[in-house]
Amino acid sequence: MGKKAVSKLFYHLSILSTFLLAGITLAGAFSGQLSPAGHIRFAFIGLALPVLLLINFAALIYWAIRLRVWLLIPLIAILGNWGYLSRVIRFSSPPPSLAAFTIATYNVDAFNGDQTGYSCKEIARYMEEQHADILCMQEFGSNREFNVDSVKKAFSTWPYYSIPQAPAGTPILQLAVFSKYPILSQQLITYPDSKNCSMWCDIDINGKRIRIFNNHLQTTEVSSNKRTLEKELKKDNTTGTEHAILKLTDGLEENFVKRAAQAEHMHKLITASPHPTLVCGDFNSLPSSYTYRQLSGILQDGFKTGGHGYMYTYRYAKRMLRIDYAFHSSKLDCTDYYSPDLDLCSDHNPVIFTVKY
Repeated sequence: MGKKAVSKLFYHLSILSTFLLAGITLAGAFSGQLSPAGHIRFAFIGLALPVLLLINFAALIYWAIRLRVWLLIPLIAILGNWGYLSRVIRFSSPPPSLAAFTIATYNVDAFNGDQTGYSCKEIARYMEEQHADILCMQEFGSNREFNVDSVKKAFSTWPYYSIPQAPAGTPILQLAVFSKYPILSQQLITYPDSKNCSMWCDIDINGKRIRIFNNHLQTTEVSSNKRTLEKELKKDNTTGTEHAILKLTDGLEENFVKRAAQAEHMHKLITASPHPTLVCGDFNSLPSSYTYRQLSGILQDGFKTGGHGYMYTYRYAKRMLRIDYAFHSSKLDCTDYYSPDLDLCSDHNPVIFTVKY
């Protein structure tokens, strides 16, 4: 085969690849509307959407350099996912309001098991600098050397707190809320066959009651399964590698379905709330997901109403993943929303947002 024939074949394969890539990417635009329980392929496409969009952008540049009309195909795929892009990129934000309060949500990863209390104290110091009035923490934890009383002392600026305990024999990844305002009532929400949980607190803010849902939805468990896969690859063990890949994909599928059911349950609780509502936490889901759609369908995404710039909350994976959120009901206005890159004890960044009642 001559060079001209090879070049022609490559050209036509490039066109075909562009169409296939665009089709898969456009399918990702619908992933949030379909429950993983019946459409698991769409859930996986939604998970891969950040990478798919980057590849489409590369294809757009490629065809633009070659001055070919095929640049329209990746452009259509990108524009077709504008809804997703608007959830991770914002170019403006409303002016701040003085009559407001500030909430922070942070998966603290049990303070990384730090026995000196350094991480915990640094988080408290940082949140004081940010003038946070309410702290919602996921994977809250303590240890023998730095126990719960020590943690409470570190967060003494927030004198009101709720650290719900699960019934005996029910292990959970613990949650906590610390507040400068009185906590009037609270409730823990557990999920079947899961250590993950949610909670709500009714808080009195200057005589007005709001309900805050603090959430840690089903963990992906990608990290542990990925480590197993890497070990098998190093051993060059074909059977072990295949088993590890199967375990990874099966785990992702199972957790997609669990998160969807948890989000549906949260949807019902939020709808039934008698007070203005804030919903925040680690949702382990991208803005393309069914889980996100369950909440954004009844609440406003704080980043879309008060944020600006590019938003990610997971510190690894090339900083492409936004999986921690703060939503609010229409009776509340988000006037500022950001996620600082805080390298202390967790693979997550906190989300800090200011709300006007």
